[in-house]
Amino acid sequence: MSIKRTEDVNLKQKEFYETKKKNLATKIWSYFRNGILNQTRKSLGVERQILDLHTSWLGDLSDKKVLDLGCYAGNSLSFYLAKNSKEYIAIDLSEVGINRLSERLKDLRTAKAYTVDFLSSEFKENNFDIIYAYGVLHHFKNVNQLIERLQDKLNEDGKIISYDPLETSIPIKIIRSLYRPFQSDKEWEWPFTKKVYFKFENAFEILERRAILGKSKWFFLLNLLPYTADKKISISKEWHIEDWEKSQYSNSHMFSCMHLTILMKKK
Repeated sequence: MSIKRTEDVNLKQKEFYETKKKNLATKIWSYFRNGILNQTRKSLGVERQILDLHTSWLGDLSDKKVLDLGCYAGNSLSFYLAKNSKEYIAIDLSEVGINRLSERLKDLRTAKAYTVDFLSSEFKENNFDIIYAYGVLHHFKNVNQLIERLQDKLNEDGKIISYDPLETSIPIKIIRSLYRPFQSDKEWEWPFTKKVYFKFENAFEILERRAILGKSKWFFLLNLLPYTADKKISISKEWHIEDWEKSQYSNSHMFSCMHLTILMKKK
């Protein structure tokens, strides 16, 4: 896909996130993803665990230039990044989102937010020590183009922290394939395949990775069994810990999961 074609898709993406217009199929999927799955992550403490992991990966930011990529009005760590880094730059396609974030950042002299396309020549900032991409990298269909741009924007020892959905588990792949023809945002939703993951692995040094909702994605089946609520939570947490730990070193276990977070460094 050419830069021009990608920028055209991004204009559609901008309109989608500013208007929030979703068809019925997308609303149902959003309910499943943002409702049921998010509630499961919260009940298992996964959300906090991921944010704590990202904070530890970020380390001391006092001498770091940070790019908060595709952050809309700010993700859970945006304000932390802005307050603690030497220089913080946030970008997103949405003017609505960036205007909200800019209002939150108005008292921070070293923080700026722009409405700009990451792939556009209009975005001239570079030499970033860290690119924080929470739920962002899977919005780019042309992964080679994305990787080239990421490498260009990082400094010599720059790092990327990402968090994205996987489409490597057979049950999830089947569900997504059934849903995709009706999906409002299908032009910019590209969950990681095995091929995509290995492209990142070949282009960057993977320092650490963790995945979630592998074995634990079957939590709902526990409701069919005559267990107490405490027992169900206990089993779900055991499954989550297994996913969290094994995904560090086992590709097969990582690819059985639904979401993946990676700490990678420019080679």
